[in-house]
Amino acid sequence: MQLTYFDSNSWLIELGGKRILLDPWLVGDLTFGNLSWLFRGTKTSSHPIPENIDLILLSQGLEDHAHPPTLKQLDRNIPVVASPNATKVVKELGYTQITTIAHQDQYIFENTIEIKAVPGSPVGPTLVENGYILKALDSGLSLYYEPHGYHSQTIKEFSPIDVIITPIVNLKLPVVGAVIKGEKNALEVCQWLKPQVILPTAAGGDINFEGLLISFLSTEGSSEQFQKQLQENHLSTQVIEPKSGEKVALDLKPLISC
Repeated sequence: MQLTYFDSNSWLIELGGKRILLDPWLVGDLTFGNLSWLFRGTKTSSHPIPENIDLILLSQGLEDHAHPPTLKQLDRNIPVVASPNATKVVKELGYTQITTIAHQDQYIFENTIEIKAVPGSPVGPTLVENGYILKALDSGLSLYYEPHGYHSQTIKEFSPIDVIITPIVNLKLPVVGAVIKGEKNALEVCQWLKPQVILPTAAGGDINFEGLLISFLSTEGSSEQFQKQLQENHLSTQVIEPKSGEKVALDLKPLISC
């Protein structure tokens, strides 16, 4: 398994001989509803759009997961697997091969990758977006992704899982509390799934953030602190924090699922 991090929640996953582009933000700025005065993310380093993409995987319909300027740059014929909310975005952009999966749905991509949708992050009072469990059918290697740190207890049945991509630090707003849940939630999911490796997402990369919202955000935790917490809880999970655009080849031993 090889992983390349492209800042925020954007990843290239190379698994089972397939190249999967996850929640891509690769070009332009990141805003929500064009409210750049409230929040704006700008990349400080640029990377070419990856070539030979086999699948686009979208966990949410918000701009930091289904980024319209990036999706406009990609080939509309690339197959897409998406949450129901993200499906609305790619349909409007003219993508031709869209598979929508809701919680507990399973999809087999080209007889090589099993994709399971699990409950993920709440967005508003009624909508819960997707997390994903990916498994290579040839090697059995598996990966779990949830970008905001909301982990459903339903994933316990899939333990062990080789790799987790999820936040390991908290991002907090006054009164509201943590909007990105790392630390405690990340430790708990490692206790459930016993991964060999965990990689942080959501709060990293070569990005400058500005806007009114940023002045109220605070961060708690670090990779070093989280690695110490893992050790204190007798977990052998390794924290790997990749640099922007850097491909990480993971030396994993296939695990036997319970």
